[in-house]
Amino acid sequence: MINSITKNSESSPHTVNSHTTNSHSTDLHSTDLNITNSNSHTTNSHTNDSHINDNDVEMNNNGDVYFSDSLFSDFEISEPILKALTENNFIKTTEIQAKCIPPLLQGKDVLGKAKTGSGKTLAFLIPMAEVLYQVKFMPRNGTGGLIISPTRELSLQIFEVGKEICKYLPQTLGLVMGGANRKQEEFKLVKGVNILIATPGRLLDHMQNTKGFVYKNLMVFVIDEADRILQIGFEQEMNQIIKLLPKNRQTSLFSATHTSNVDDLARLSLKSPIFLQVSGMENATVSGLEQGYVVCEAENRFMLLYTFLKKNLDKKIMVFFSSCNSVKFHDELLNYVDIPVKCIHGKKKQTNRLTTYYSFCKATKGHLLCTDVAARGLDIPKVDWIVQYDPPDDPKDYIHRVGRTARGAEGKGKAILFLMPEELGFLHYLKSLNVTINKYDFNLSKIANVQIQLEKLIEKNYHLNRSSKEAYRSYLHAYMSHSLKDIFNVHSLDLKRVAKSFGFSTPPKVDLNTKPSNRTKSRLLKFNKSNQIHK
Repeated sequence: MINSITKNSESSPHTVNSHTTNSHSTDLHSTDLNITNSNSHTTNSHTNDSHINDNDVEMNNNGDVYFSDSLFSDFEISEPILKALTENNFIKTTEIQAKCIPPLLQGKDVLGKAKTGSGKTLAFLIPMAEVLYQVKFMPRNGTGGLIISPTRELSLQIFEVGKEICKYLPQTLGLVMGGANRKQEEFKLVKGVNILIATPGRLLDHMQNTKGFVYKNLMVFVIDEADRILQIGFEQEMNQIIKLLPKNRQTSLFSATHTSNVDDLARLSLKSPIFLQVSGMENATVSGLEQGYVVCEAENRFMLLYTFLKKNLDKKIMVFFSSCNSVKFHDELLNYVDIPVKCIHGKKKQTNRLTTYYSFCKATKGHLLCTDVAARGLDIPKVDWIVQYDPPDDPKDYIHRVGRTARGAEGKGKAILFLMPEELGFLHYLKSLNVTINKYDFNLSKIANVQIQLEKLIEKNYHLNRSSKEAYRSYLHAYMSHSLKDIFNVHSLDLKRVAKSFGFSTPPKVDLNTKPSNRTKSRLLKFNKSNQIHK
């Protein structure tokens, strides 16, 4: 069965509406999809390669958006920090770094609007380290610098960057996050962690329950990816944390987007802040990114994905899905048919997620399947393609997903969004976010027609059959709870066609009249209240 799928990559033409609007079609059997000339709104290139995994440090090779004329040595930064920066090839600053570092060194509060990939990690880490170094902050003084980030992976990444930047300083660094060993964290906090990186839930837990955790001397507080922190439901935790922190502190808040909730958090945490924004924010996605979409009927979605991945085995690709179960199924299926993939999703154990993350970071090629848990802030070097197999729930998440590419020394990357014909209205929401996206055409006759083999495999393999049913059910449930009901209406789907992409000739039974859970209702309410984007 493996051979019957993997070898049947050049079957006869498959007649179905491809909805192409341009005259220039693209052969999926070529290494890459080409962007049609009629809609060429592509951007320029950027990024700054380094030895450490700063998710944000980027240079614009054209010198027009992110790269500034300032050097790190132009600022009042101590020799130990400059030495560490130089060792990691950080000489020139990005625009957000050049704008943020001086006022932060002066002790001012900063409200920064910076998209992923603008350089903000170093923009707040360097001033924090400098302040604590200058005042000779020691472990016995407790925590003097605090950075809150939305996810465990991003927190770990900031921690790794911090270790490199502070390698010649006497100050200590620590990390607390959900999924880690709490007792070990408690031991280190009591011993004294000068610069602490944390996720909101675990931090609040330690603040309320860990005796000997000293944070009354806090001098510098940073909220990173504030919009994402609020989006995933940490608003109450953030409010409690801010109330517990000492009032006499410096605070900076960074966010890619500013919603009413972010503004509320800024008012609560900042005092007379300076608002800083990098130029070029009118383009929501980073420079150097070629991005497009394909219109694909439901029954052809998996075959298109299969063909694309099979013909790009030498590329580094991230594929995004709407649910953990869908990631799990496609991971099992693709590996079964000899397309090696890795996966990251919320149901995997933290240790397994980190192992996969580090492995994919070091790889020069390979395919990573993931949910949005990996979309925001993570630095995975030199990703060639971002494939959004399922459109995101929030249009803003499109930006965060594609922010995983157009990095590395060349500063180039590509992104492709799969849309069914009934989902084309999603493009209007992207346009309202100033995202310019091109149409990718493909030759339908070149897609590997493996549908019959897929259905036979799913029918005969009990494990894959069960996994596929769970993925199909989760896909429909994600559709049911989608924030953009005017476009993603589960009742408008042709379920037989959708089921084919999961390997079923007859759709498995799924109750489409189940009321949304309280969590789903809360998420929809928040979206409609503060994040709704109008066409």
